[in-house]
Amino acid sequence: MIKILRFIACALLCLIAGLNAREFHVSPSGHDRNQGSVAAPLKTIQAAAEQAMPGDTITVHEGVYRERINPPRGGTSDIERIVYQAAPGEKVVIKGSEIIRNWKQVQNSVWKVELPNSFFGDYNPYVDLLQGDWLDKKGLDHHTGEVFLDGRSLFEKATLEEVENPSPYADARDKEASLYVWTSKVDDNTTTIWANFQGVDPNEAVVEINVREACFYPDTPGRDYITVRGFEMDQAATQWAAPTAEQPGMIGTHWSKGWIIENNRISNSKCVGIALGKDRSTGQNVWSNNPVKDGATHYNEVIFRALEIGWSKEHIGSHIVRNNEIFACGQAGIVGSLGAVFSQIYDNHIHDIWTKRIFAGAEMAGIKIHASIDMLIRNNHIHNTGRGIWIDWMAQGTRVTGNLLYDNTTDDLFSEVNHGPYLVDHNVFLSEKAIRDWSEGGAFVHNLIAGKIQTRQILRRFTPYHLPHSTRVAGLRNIFLGDNRYYNNLFIKPNHDPIDESQDYPFVYGLVAYHEARYPNHTGGNIYYHGAEPGTDETNFVLRTDFDPEIALEITEHDLYLNLNIDDAIEENKTYQVTTELLGSTVVSEAIYEKPDGSPFVMDTDFHGNKRQGKHPIAGPFAKLKQGNNRILLKP
Repeated sequence: MIKILRFIACALLCLIAGLNAREFHVSPSGHDRNQGSVAAPLKTIQAAAEQAMPGDTITVHEGVYRERINPPRGGTSDIERIVYQAAPGEKVVIKGSEIIRNWKQVQNSVWKVELPNSFFGDYNPYVDLLQGDWLDKKGLDHHTGEVFLDGRSLFEKATLEEVENPSPYADARDKEASLYVWTSKVDDNTTTIWANFQGVDPNEAVVEINVREACFYPDTPGRDYITVRGFEMDQAATQWAAPTAEQPGMIGTHWSKGWIIENNRISNSKCVGIALGKDRSTGQNVWSNNPVKDGATHYNEVIFRALEIGWSKEHIGSHIVRNNEIFACGQAGIVGSLGAVFSQIYDNHIHDIWTKRIFAGAEMAGIKIHASIDMLIRNNHIHNTGRGIWIDWMAQGTRVTGNLLYDNTTDDLFSEVNHGPYLVDHNVFLSEKAIRDWSEGGAFVHNLIAGKIQTRQILRRFTPYHLPHSTRVAGLRNIFLGDNRYYNNLFIKPNHDPIDESQDYPFVYGLVAYHEARYPNHTGGNIYYHGAEPGTDETNFVLRTDFDPEIALEITEHDLYLNLNIDDAIEENKTYQVTTELLGSTVVSEAIYEKPDGSPFVMDTDFHGNKRQGKHPIAGPFAKLKQGNNRILLKP
């Protein structure tokens, strides 16, 4: 009876909220003194944000909005959100930039423009330098500002001479693009920008410079239950997002709870596209400010300060980030330190991240998460990002499943100093460097691993593990390596290139990479093709050294296919139905592999969601894989 009464009360609250909810309309043809109706829309999104209350919706109509939205409040629950949405079927662009005209030719392809400092208001990105922990400037002081020619960012240089006589930047993925360069100078009154447009007249093209720190970002933590849907966001002067600092992004949650960020197109952030990060009060680049102590010690202190101010499932995280396209960002597509706990990141297309490579650092990836506690990272399409997915510290209860990764130069997946349990299943890893494992307690199940693996013990860093499904720290421990589960994976060496033995920690094909692990791995049902090698103590595997599966990615105008030739090993292999019971518990955290709600795992569906049959499923991510030639649709 009590449950029924609670249900009725909840339904009544929903009805009341719905009756009181308002919808504000925004249009470039509007005026901020209007009421915000369809007939009398507001002109700016921020004007609507100032009025919106929990339960309200802000519908933005087609146009370009050059503003930074700073929501003054959030919703109160999933029932009473504040929703920001692009009008269905309409192209709505939010830009952190302004168009710049009246360029004057200096010589040949070099032009300049002079802007009064008052043009920038209280923030000038051509004064603000990238700074923070783990940032590698690569010899240049980088400004948060950028110059864009017809939507593409130019490369910053330190001197006018380098702008007048540019040479290809060796590290850039697009050497020709690196000849388009700029530099700047700011005095007491004027900001001057010089740019080499390589023969293009900037007064006949679209030239923009970013002038705002973000497109959608609250300046205060605790703006909960906000939905942002259907926008294009472009060109923002975002700052470097270290895990020991406030983590801003082109769009960011800023230490809040319950956001939904969906169906957006996010591009040209100086650093980060979507930020699910921490606040400033728990530490702001603490290692840079006190280098006497090492960075790991500082980050442990940040974690305990976060716990003191309420870092928990009740107050932080539980965001949903889905169906977004994120590209052309200098640092990361999605980043989150502590603030991403209990969140879901799925069905995103993340590509062309860190392609200029004029700066580097330890926080760069398609998806980079510190403390991915009970997180789901699923069905993301990630390529040309340097590093694909990076789960760093406190990956516990994390599931990385059904992701497609290729053309990532650093690696597809990096698991750093985690104690588990975390689950990596049904992924397709196609980059030359597939997995970098500096952790313990991972379960790798039904993956296609067509690249090398690197492992490493981390003995000088002590990192946290937690009580199950909680942010509460249970202890600290260094990494002895091992205690992984590798079941029913396909390992393929795509060609017979020599293994690089010159490194202290070389990348190799197969589980032979774990020869120095202190804890044994639990294995079974793996297949090794074309030179990939099993672990030294591995049993129950199939080894086909001389068979070449001829693995190849086929990219058509609309679809993405995997071509794979398989021999009879797929039939002879003795696999396992992988369950929570089979996976057991981890050595250090003493926790079991289970879902965030405590229910058990049963690996009974494949990469495409097809049902797996029987107790001896086909190895690899595809349930319908067969002997012979397979042409598998990966992404339509």
